[in-house]
Amino acid sequence: MKKRGIINAQLAGLIAGLGHKDLFMIADGGMPIPKGVELVDLALCGGVPTYRQVMDAVLGETEVEAYTLAEEIVEKNPKLLAYIREKLPDADVEMISHVELKKMSGGIKFAVRTGEFTPYPNIILRAGVAFPA
Repeated sequence: MKKRGIINAQLAGLIAGLGHKDLFMIADGGMPIPKGVELVDLALCGGVPTYRQVMDAVLGETEVEAYTLAEEIVEKNPKLLAYIREKLPDADVEMISHVELKKMSGGIKFAVRTGEFTPYPNIILRAGVAFPA
């Protein structure tokens, strides 16, 4: 039995399979996930699990070099934006419209659905490398 970290077998396997520059998403409970994109559906009900719980667990096991957010988060969810910036201080950031983020999600490797019910928390993460350059 795995001793620590993510114990969801599907999510642990997908994280282990990430390569440099692969894209994946952490999404709220309502984000439409494109057909063909593997979905790890962790959502139980509104607020469970929270975005922060999922993000903390994923970041504990994943190297992230860049991320993309909907620019609407700046006005509609500044507290969550501050949390994201705190968690990924050295990562490159791209801000695009929510409509463009949905389009971009067609090219991700997988998505993780949370129970988050706040505006515009969806994030596309780009995997980095865990060894020094």
